[in-house]
Amino acid sequence: MARRRKSSTADDLMDLVALLPWWGGVALAAVSYWVLHAVATRPLLAVKTGKQLSEALPSMLIQGLATGGQYLLPFICLLGALASFLRRRKRKALFDTASPASGADALQGMSWQEFEMLVGEGFKRRGYGVRETGGGGADGGVDLVLTRGGEKFLVQCKQWKAFKVGVSTVRELYGAIAAEGVAGGFVVTSGRFTGDAQAFAAGRNVQLLDGLALMQLLRDGRSQQATKSRAAEPGSSNKTAADAQPTPAANPKQPPPVAESAIDPKCPRCSKPMVRRVARKGATVGKDFWGCSAYSTGCRGTREISSGN
Repeated sequence: MARRRKSSTADDLMDLVALLPWWGGVALAAVSYWVLHAVATRPLLAVKTGKQLSEALPSMLIQGLATGGQYLLPFICLLGALASFLRRRKRKALFDTASPASGADALQGMSWQEFEMLVGEGFKRRGYGVRETGGGGADGGVDLVLTRGGEKFLVQCKQWKAFKVGVSTVRELYGAIAAEGVAGGFVVTSGRFTGDAQAFAAGRNVQLLDGLALMQLLRDGRSQQATKSRAAEPGSSNKTAADAQPTPAANPKQPPPVAESAIDPKCPRCSKPMVRRVARKGATVGKDFWGCSAYSTGCRGTREISSGN
């Protein structure tokens, strides 16, 4: 099932505005009304001859369009702002429902649209800027664009309940990463990945998140939100020094640790994301390790992969 085809330019414009924060749509509505109203209320030129009429005709046409547009365009922007607001509430509701669950079964009852919203909200709670592209669908495409620390990442979501995600999907995203020149990407599924898909992603700047890894991402995002809420409570400044001493999981400047299979760790040398690689030589030949994504530019930072992964 692909996304529906838009029936008019107004639909396209409303969907474009809906990609912005709701207040952005409201601001566009106000600005568009102010500009078009100024054009629509300009005094008309006095026309006495045919030549003057031909010269004034373009201005009269623009003024006529502005007269109707001063109401139509702000209305479309307000509809887009409303859609953005409702989507934001929907994402929050999905996150609050799914994140406390104990397993990936909570993801199986969602539509692919809801799944994309949930994935975006999970990354947002982990400190990423999230932009919905509006160009994906049930059949593929890059669904989300993430930004963090000046770097960009692409996300492809697969809400497949009965199938494993194969290597072709991972290759598709890897090609998009190379074409866009971004730092890396994520393939997120409610199910699992085939062995070929995992083998292809190993050593490349593509992270695979299956249903269990996604649930871990959501739980960590919820934990971080709860930590910030407790820190903002009145009277929290009266805690003892021992209570106020931040731990690695509670420090608001440091996101709580996530399973290494769920989110890329940071390079100990340059703090850029790391990717899973396979040792080609030495005593650890054949073993997986974390290598810096900036290897091609000279960084040689590495980290061991814990035995739990």
